[in-house]
Amino acid sequence: MESMVLPFRRYADFSGRSGRQEYWMFFLFNMIVYVVLGDASIGYLASMGAMRDSSQSTSFPWAGMIGVFLLVIYSLAAFIPSIAVQVRRFHDQDKSGWFVLLGLIPYLGGLILIIFMCLEGTRGPNRFGPDPRDPYNADVFG
Repeated sequence: MESMVLPFRRYADFSGRSGRQEYWMFFLFNMIVYVVLGDASIGYLASMGAMRDSSQSTSFPWAGMIGVFLLVIYSLAAFIPSIAVQVRRFHDQDKSGWFVLLGLIPYLGGLILIIFMCLEGTRGPNRFGPDPRDPYNADVFG
């Protein structure tokens, strides 16, 4: 659970390094939140379509509207930490954080990013900081 929320504590920290575990646990946490909030949102959107197609009056689905609102708020709140953890992940591989812009390439960009996020980082310290997997380094997040 620690790795899932660590990028939120390092909200806009684009310096340093992040290991694969931190990145993928944050990714998993985001997917869980999106599925839960998306489920409520889909119910809302489906009921809106049913209201438009039927002549019957149905009650307004407040829970679904709240789900859409929470989904939008969470997406905005998680946007910067998502980019920051990707930048730190590239730093772990001793690459520039600007590699995140590869995601803007249509169709292939996402695949390229997935491949880079799966690659192992450099062992030991590099120009971006100490190795996040080094158990003897006490100043990883400082």
